[in-house]
Amino acid sequence: MLIGQNYNPDVLNCLANLSSDEVFTAPKLVNEMLDLLPQEIFMDKKVTFLDPVCKTGVFLREIAKRLTAGLEKEIPDKQKRIDHIFKNQLFGIALTELTALLSRRSVYCSKTANGKYSVCEAFDDPQGNIRYERIDHSWQNGRCAFCGANQENYERGEELETYAYQFIHTQKPEEIFDMKFDVIIGNPPYQLDTGGSGRQARPIYQLFVQKAKRLNPRFLSMIIPSRWFAGGMGLDSFRTEMINDCQIRIIVDYVNARECFPGVDIAGGVCYFLWAHDTDGDCIVVNRLNGNEWVSERPLNEFNTIIRFEPAVSILRKVAAKHEPPMTKIISATRPFGLQTKDRPDGKGRIRLVSSGGDGIISLSRITSGHEMIDKWKVMTSKTSHDHAGQPDKDGTRRVLSRVELLRPNSVCTESYIILGSFKKKMEAQNCLNYVKTRFVRFLVSILSFSQDITRERFAYVPLQNFNEPWSDEKLFKKYALNKDEIAFIKSMIRPMEPNDE
Repeated sequence: MLIGQNYNPDVLNCLANLSSDEVFTAPKLVNEMLDLLPQEIFMDKKVTFLDPVCKTGVFLREIAKRLTAGLEKEIPDKQKRIDHIFKNQLFGIALTELTALLSRRSVYCSKTANGKYSVCEAFDDPQGNIRYERIDHSWQNGRCAFCGANQENYERGEELETYAYQFIHTQKPEEIFDMKFDVIIGNPPYQLDTGGSGRQARPIYQLFVQKAKRLNPRFLSMIIPSRWFAGGMGLDSFRTEMINDCQIRIIVDYVNARECFPGVDIAGGVCYFLWAHDTDGDCIVVNRLNGNEWVSERPLNEFNTIIRFEPAVSILRKVAAKHEPPMTKIISATRPFGLQTKDRPDGKGRIRLVSSGGDGIISLSRITSGHEMIDKWKVMTSKTSHDHAGQPDKDGTRRVLSRVELLRPNSVCTESYIILGSFKKKMEAQNCLNYVKTRFVRFLVSILSFSQDITRERFAYVPLQNFNEPWSDEKLFKKYALNKDEIAFIKSMIRPMEPNDE
């Protein structure tokens, strides 16, 4: 279509996201998700659909379009067809009073379902099948028993939204409409703001997925952040549940969330999935990045995380075949010497402190842990990744690690850094330093890096080496028998880091 004087843009393509917590879904993306469903369901007048997290009504609107076309032969009269679809097949639970009005406007073409301009003539109440009910949190010891919200942040008066979403703030979500749904689909809120951002934000999208499964639909599809692939931050049990669920038939993963939601930063990317009841088997995994696509069919629980990219799976299989211990055995925990980020040198003592605010001298008495490492050579790296929000650069490559350097004996660091190994000999430390700077190691770290945080757990797939000998990419590629395609893939994902780079 030429954009000219008769061009009328879809308003749902033009809405700006209010935050990265409740992201509006573009019609194009909604239709990608609907394409995963067996298309014959749009020709069945008995199939019921639920969007339990209505924001703009776009999911219900696009489903209505497909049903209107699919049921034309069975219900030839257009008004009767529309009335049947909206009254008997489409249902929604709005997140807020505002999104309820917006959703009804999108679906019924009227902010009230029984309004003068509503396209549906079957309703006698203003809500229609798009419900909204103000819900309060259930406080127990300062936290909501359903979603974990902090009472201090979310206990508020009648004039403000509670963000106690109805679908997950009930023991029996099936009673909201008192019916069974064939298809549940939507884009749930991603997190609760706990007064900060990043690690301080509590994920809640997994609660919507779990509640939806409890309703036992024929099909379930939701778009959610991909950080659950590696677990963490309250997502470990959800990850375990998902990777062992053989009813997940397809996962489509956008490594860079901006390719899915332009202008929105979502650490670790986003994905949508199709869960199909009473099915079993391997899952089709689709990874997309910078216009490229990788497709594989495999069991999700082959590893204890979901591995992005088929070449990465084959590389990990070769590494795992060596049965070597992981490098996590020699890596420190967070706050390796008991010193906080805010700690600074005071010029007293004989120990050199590396801090984000500058280096200097402190006394031995200020160090509360990690004493066994103090007189050794140490390999240190920043706790924050070089990559913004754990995302690739525009060219699709990552550096992964930021500052990486040797710490001499009698040197320590704050919790802004972690120690990747401590050694009696400088040579061993230097070999370890050069090892972690290889593309091979940083690639294995990147597999588990869905945010800017670099922790010991990120090195779970990195094999521990003998650091009495030097290591290079060429030597590692040969040791693990990587083929040309696998080597090329690593090089396409991870940019070089020269030995002297910091």
